[in-house]
Amino acid sequence: MAYQALYRVWRPQSFLDVVGQQHVTKTLQNALLQEKTSHAYLFSGPRGTGKTSAAKILAKAVNCEKSPVAEPCNECDACKGITDGSIPDVIEIDAASNNGVEEIRDIRDKVKYSPNVVDYKVYIIDEVHMLSIGAFNALLKTLEEPPKHVIFILATTEPHKIPLTIISRCQRFDFKRITARDIVGRMGHIASESGVEYEENALPIIARAAEGGMRDALSLLDQAISFSQDKVTADDALTVTGAVSQGYLNRLAKAILEKNVVDALEVLEELLFQGKDPSRFAEDFILYFRDMLLYQTAPNLEESLERVMLDDEFKELTEKVKPQQIYQYINVLNEAGQEMKFTNHARIYLEVSIVKLCQMEQQGNTSSGEVEELVKKVKLLEKELNQLKAKGIKVQAEAPAQTTAKKPTRAKKGFKAPVGQIQEVLKTATKEDLGLIKSRWGDMLESLNQRQMRSQAALLNDAEPVAASSSAFVLKFKYDIHCQMAMENAKFVEALSSILEELTAGQYTVVGVPEDQWLSIREDFIRNNTSESGESADQQGEEDPIISEAKKLVGVDLIEIKD
Repeated sequence: MAYQALYRVWRPQSFLDVVGQQHVTKTLQNALLQEKTSHAYLFSGPRGTGKTSAAKILAKAVNCEKSPVAEPCNECDACKGITDGSIPDVIEIDAASNNGVEEIRDIRDKVKYSPNVVDYKVYIIDEVHMLSIGAFNALLKTLEEPPKHVIFILATTEPHKIPLTIISRCQRFDFKRITARDIVGRMGHIASESGVEYEENALPIIARAAEGGMRDALSLLDQAISFSQDKVTADDALTVTGAVSQGYLNRLAKAILEKNVVDALEVLEELLFQGKDPSRFAEDFILYFRDMLLYQTAPNLEESLERVMLDDEFKELTEKVKPQQIYQYINVLNEAGQEMKFTNHARIYLEVSIVKLCQMEQQGNTSSGEVEELVKKVKLLEKELNQLKAKGIKVQAEAPAQTTAKKPTRAKKGFKAPVGQIQEVLKTATKEDLGLIKSRWGDMLESLNQRQMRSQAALLNDAEPVAASSSAFVLKFKYDIHCQMAMENAKFVEALSSILEELTAGQYTVVGVPEDQWLSIREDFIRNNTSESGESADQQGEEDPIISEAKKLVGVDLIEIKD
């Protein structure tokens, strides 16, 4: 027989096997024992939470030869026939593909006939919200007053799409998302019964990725078993689900606390090199800080933690972080996550958010000891002031010059390109010097990687030389933040100059400029040097009338003049 997926083999056959829905199963069991089953039920809830399975179990329980029972025996002919689908009185209908009026009219016409084999004819209509308005109208009267031998069970993931006239004719049961703890328990039971070896840390990773769906969890477990060799490990689970291991999250959180931008970007680069999705990583990092905040405020509620394992490194980091910092971290990451949904450059937003976290000034970090010290100094000053007044000495306020002193201005954010240096380069720039640097640019990037400067080399992915003289060249960056990070790293700039000296036998000074500033600087230079014909300063001459007319028509920026 062909291999069957785990979620099909281990589909619940009794209410006891329906995980995490005790509020539903208990009610149905009591109704079965008291023989107070309704003529119509509506099961609603997220995917993979047991709606269709509970419907089939209910169909078996009402038709079991040992009824009234709280659980189907799964041994009588009726239970076995319903399980393998050989009894025609239990009809499963997919409303997604049978959503027309004719299909519902066919049901309405056949409802009046008595069941052939068992006591009750049960109609299970899956994804009932897909029915058309006409089909719902055709179902109304039959659903309200069906024959005594008929039970309707409607299942849906989107109850808001069902007309209220249908809902009011049914007993409604809302299935909820299954908790990670319940999913882990069920997966552990299935793995043990199936003879599958696994690491304890692997199952919680799969359970979190399933997002409350048992079927999704078993599908991921099936995939992890196929991916693994002899034992399902935590690394296998991380690979299959696309999640990030806690070791990387701890390293990144430590780098952010220490304000170490280089280490933080190196960790991020390793993760992205492994193929991790930036949006998924941002979500994991938000959950990481969320769990850190919960652990600080309520350390006994371990079951509320969604993302982390309580290892020693996580506990040590939690002691160093203040709640105000965590609030800031989550806000920055949440904003980045929203921006990443609407861009093709999700990596850039993630890198910028990590740099923001490393450079963020923490708020509200004044300790209680510092406050007490300030209070003591104020009281001492008040005491001295009272003593002076008692001696008849007049105390005057400080000079106006001191009270009205201006507050120090904060430095503006962003990178300001050195316009003077760039114009000096442009005055003596030649095509030959620029061509020489461009011809060795690929070798320079490769040399950076060989020197274990991969994170710095990543800053040059969207950078290119745009002008060069015999002693300096202008390096244009697409983004301000990358330009600022590169130019403020003295070690990186020195490495660029030394590598180019080895490759070209010339000493060059690197001048960085963001793309938007470069366009305005270049335009100003061309405008102020009217004798140039779009070429470098050493190639001046009388401008061709054709070139002059072309500039008037399309502008200087869109023209490239070749010899």
